[in-house]
Amino acid sequence: MTENMRIVCVGGGPAGLYFAISAKLRRRGHDITVIERNPAGATFGWGVGYWDDVLDSLYRNDPVSAREIERYSGVWDGVEVHVGADQKAYLGGYGLSMGRQRLLDILAQRATKLGIEIRFQNEIEDLTSLADADLIVASDGINSRTRQLAQNHYRTDVEIGRNKYLWLGTYRVFDAFTYAFERTPAGWIWMHAYYLDAERSTCIIECPPQTWKGLGFDELGVDQSLQLLEQIFERHLHGQPLISQLRSDDRLPWLNFRVVRNDAWFHDNVVLVGDSAHTTHFSIGSGTKLAIYDAIALATKLEEHTDLQSALKAYEIERRAEVDLMQRNATQSMQWLENVEDCIGQDSVHFAYELSKRFRGRQPSWRYHLHLATQIPALRRVRRHVTSARRWRHARLRKRWANPSAYVVATAPRRLRPNLER
Repeated sequence: MTENMRIVCVGGGPAGLYFAISAKLRRRGHDITVIERNPAGATFGWGVGYWDDVLDSLYRNDPVSAREIERYSGVWDGVEVHVGADQKAYLGGYGLSMGRQRLLDILAQRATKLGIEIRFQNEIEDLTSLADADLIVASDGINSRTRQLAQNHYRTDVEIGRNKYLWLGTYRVFDAFTYAFERTPAGWIWMHAYYLDAERSTCIIECPPQTWKGLGFDELGVDQSLQLLEQIFERHLHGQPLISQLRSDDRLPWLNFRVVRNDAWFHDNVVLVGDSAHTTHFSIGSGTKLAIYDAIALATKLEEHTDLQSALKAYEIERRAEVDLMQRNATQSMQWLENVEDCIGQDSVHFAYELSKRFRGRQPSWRYHLHLATQIPALRRVRRHVTSARRWRHARLRKRWANPSAYVVATAPRRLRPNLER
């Protein structure tokens, strides 16, 4: 842009905060305000997951916040798939994760140091109060009030998933990403669990609606529901309790996932980013990644183009290609889990392989043979060592990319304590 702008981000999640940081780094003269309806330090989420490609982008865009994010990230190493009783299978791979609140705190502190104003506990009912803004960034999430004010212009479509799901935490620290499927008298119910911080993990509970109703979750209170879930997943929680963010006698906030799509991502001087623009099912863990990439792309296009409408159009064109692909994959994953009973009767090793390729389509035969080899403890350890070495070398390169003149010694994100049984 040829001139400094007055920018307002409505929503203080990762998308809004990271866009504000990215735009300010590119042009210090921008006057940027982030408006968040919740109090400082309040979030309605648990952990966020991402991969090395996201950390690479964070380092290239802003090494200062990237170092803090990496510092508080844990690495889950491998995937364990449990299907009832003592059946267990293993998948390779790794990922990074951290607490959502920790991420928001890091981004808010970075934004404040750059001179960005953050207004907490500020509700925007309409856009008349923001009439002096050159650009309004709708970063207020899946239920975006800002988007709803002009929903006909964005031509928003919402697809409702069939399964019920619930975000919880636990004091058991999972060092591998863990899927745990348990059969109950009412049907199958399962848990997605991964690292949150040094003392806790995120647990997403998911089940078909008939299981949810058959177990009585439509009527049970918070304490009763948690006790029942702790009994169902007792073998995986190792005696640790489940944690809810609710502090009342109300029922737990079970949800149906909503796939949000928009035909247009901007209208006049309002642009959608992150979950306001698009959502991807939690089973592929790409919401934070897409929010970060949206933020960087929008800030970059604003700097590259000389008028706002051209910049917003270029942003939408660039991001839509990746988002459309990710949404297709995520929807396939969601639908596969909605029909999981069709294939869960297989042995755990074959079921785990089907789970791993649920949105990837046909795979070469060598991948199945690698999967079979991963079930052998000695070969599984070799695979983990190779992955760890590759990750460590990549971390060294990443630090050099970010700050080659100051590079001394780089360390990879810390591993969780090793599981010697794997």
